[in-house]
Amino acid sequence: MKQSAKIQYAVFPVAGRGTRFLPATKASPKEMLPIVDKPLIQYAAEEALSAGVTKLVFVTGSTKRAIADHFDSDYELEAELEQQGKAELLAAVRGIVPSWASCIFIRQSAPLGLGHAVLCAKPIVENQPFFVHLADDLIDSAVPCLKQMAQVFADRESSVLGVETVPMEETYKYGIVATEAREGRISRVTKIVEKPKPVNAPSNLAVVGRYILTGTIFEKLERTGRGAGGEIQLTDAIADLLADEAVYAYEFEGKRYDCGSKLGYLQATVEYALKHETLGKPFADYLQGLLAQAK
Repeated sequence: MKQSAKIQYAVFPVAGRGTRFLPATKASPKEMLPIVDKPLIQYAAEEALSAGVTKLVFVTGSTKRAIADHFDSDYELEAELEQQGKAELLAAVRGIVPSWASCIFIRQSAPLGLGHAVLCAKPIVENQPFFVHLADDLIDSAVPCLKQMAQVFADRESSVLGVETVPMEETYKYGIVATEAREGRISRVTKIVEKPKPVNAPSNLAVVGRYILTGTIFEKLERTGRGAGGEIQLTDAIADLLADEAVYAYEFEGKRYDCGSKLGYLQATVEYALKHETLGKPFADYLQGLLAQAK
């Protein structure tokens, strides 16, 4: 069936507990960790909105109320900022979600993995194509990653996976794909495996937190049993999808930061701070001072 080239929905699986960042994430969602002055989940939403999304679907857990609060209006805060004449901050708060976009929150009933989280969005998305965005993977690029992928979908009308080459010894961290010959940055996927050991990996081309999926994926997820880690793996459902539809790998332009790890999170914080419009110069001076002291 011909897919609409316009993708209206972005699904954000945000029900994970963020155990690698405990105790910081004991009471606050890992997606609310800030990179300079915005939480990770806001960067994720902005990327989706830039790709033309109008409906942001958050699949949440019982500890994730802060995410809903962040995207909701806070009239008392807005009134206080307006009264104090803080127009720039007021605009930043009011601009978190544009008026033409809506936020939808779905509770994931049990921690059954990424595939189950995506399946939870079926009642909203139905059979439409949609983005899946993992906020842990922050990608800095001139053209937002999902916007790049949306163009691939418009051309191919098939599922698209955002991929990058990783060291072979790290394949166990990712879903890994094998592909046909590459055409520019695009190649057709022939196989996908969840977190293979390096000796078993079909390549070192890893899926890194960005997907465009057709509605057919829901049929596959409904029949997908528990895989690696006892969870319903999205990778397993995509493997089944390959038998029925074309799936493409897209090697995106940009730099990815693994903000699910402490080191990646710190790297993103430093590099985004250095590029910040007002903080960049004084922060660079501060770092240079630290380096001088260390010599």
